[in-house]
Amino acid sequence: MMIRTLIHALLIVAIVSPSAIAENWPHWRGDRGNGISMTATPPTRWSPTENVKWKAAIPGRGSGSPVVWNDRVFVVTAVGESGGMTQSTKTKLRFDLLCFDRANGSLRWQKTATRETPHEETHSTNGFASASPCTDGKYVYAPFGSRGLYCYDFDGNLVWSRNDFGQMETRNSFGEGSSPVLAGNKIIVPWDHEGDSFLFALDKLNGKTIWKTPRDEPSCWATPLVIEVGNQKQIIMNGQNKARAYDLETGREIWSCGGQTERPVASPVAGDGRVFIGSGHRGSFLAAFDPTGRGDVSGSKHVLWSVGRDTPDIASLLLSDGRLYFYKAKVGVLSCHDAATGEKFYGPTRVDGLRSIYASPVAANGFVYLSDREGTTVVIRDSDKFEIVATNSIDETLDATPALVDEQLFLRGERHLFCIED
Repeated sequence: MMIRTLIHALLIVAIVSPSAIAENWPHWRGDRGNGISMTATPPTRWSPTENVKWKAAIPGRGSGSPVVWNDRVFVVTAVGESGGMTQSTKTKLRFDLLCFDRANGSLRWQKTATRETPHEETHSTNGFASASPCTDGKYVYAPFGSRGLYCYDFDGNLVWSRNDFGQMETRNSFGEGSSPVLAGNKIIVPWDHEGDSFLFALDKLNGKTIWKTPRDEPSCWATPLVIEVGNQKQIIMNGQNKARAYDLETGREIWSCGGQTERPVASPVAGDGRVFIGSGHRGSFLAAFDPTGRGDVSGSKHVLWSVGRDTPDIASLLLSDGRLYFYKAKVGVLSCHDAATGEKFYGPTRVDGLRSIYASPVAANGFVYLSDREGTTVVIRDSDKFEIVATNSIDETLDATPALVDEQLFLRGERHLFCIED
């Protein structure tokens, strides 16, 4: 009887294990927002033809990163009238959410959220679909900034939509790009621009506003990070005036710290009781915070350590195994610090093969993946010492941050979605 029970249990494990233990990639930069996967074992070497499991064409233009849940991969895009990549305020665009089959790259469905002509221009390197979608495994949320937020089920049916947030006026018409995040029954939507800025919490099931908190901030392209501190969940947000934390349940500000640089883009990371926030345009700022502080923590013991040079601009920080990785500005010059003490392991170090950086670094299985705009990804050892393992290319522009799931690496290029697998 015991043997029969054991065999039955093993059969159940064998049947459910592939999907039950798989770690998904439901948000931009993964489930924890730190850019790491604890379980993925993707390849370290590939080329446009080697270790490419499949390659799927994506119409239009966008740099929102892919998100992955079990057998589905989701991306967003903005498509011109002719289907091409040329886009401006003179062109009516179709804002689409695409669902690909993870097994073979076939298009399961493609839904048009809205058709609109953008109200303002965007930077030449930025499209009109730069925010990343997110999913809870039942619904997928497609963000299109001033064009609204759209919730679909996994069969592509529209569940709800919100297009009443207003129109963003971004600094120098650089365009939009902050991504929403899911936290429990809420979806958190950042809304920082040159007009009235806010942070929204919506009910993820119906899109209704739970709370709306004003922010004394100009344009910011960072994505919120939700962490747990004691019995309270905090939303960590970068900002030009201050880095801040908000209560997830009420939207009230918990703590803040000044010292940031202009038009921040890099998103925060957190781990081991510390929060790391930085920016690097027209100045340099990076600090480690103890998130148990209250009020203005500038100059207090809650600022654990700080860095005043060579901090990242567009790419976000990476926190992996107690190491904090970050670029200098927008170039392929990398630093690695001890996350606990701030002491430098190495850097700033020029990474051969990398030039202009938009995509944020990601890590899995003892390796760090560093991608630049020319489509090159340099893989280094996740270690206290700098060591290049491989240099790879997909031969097309790569601005989106990669996704890491199981044995696969997903790269959203300018024209294609790549599934990299041994």
